[in-house]
Amino acid sequence: MNELCPECGLKFEREPGYFLGAMYISYGLGLVNIALITLVLWAVTRWWITTVALWASILFLPLVLPITLFARVLWLYLDWKIDPGPE
Repeated sequence: MNELCPECGLKFEREPGYFLGAMYISYGLGLVNIALITLVLWAVTRWWITTVALWASILFLPLVLPITLFARVLWLYLDWKIDPGPE
């Protein structure tokens, strides 16, 4: 992520540890995605649950970076909605 917005100059990271809340959002989104992948794999293949969970985790790996960045954006919007900061 950029340190400052190229358009308006807004500083994205307001304080050290600012994106800690984004980690919680990312964890929740990741959990939902892995659960959905697991359910679909199990419904299609009927493998053992350990095999399905392993494959779901492997198939989830390409989604880690997009989900992390999306969680940061969600956190920024949530924070701006609650505390807009100086204009």
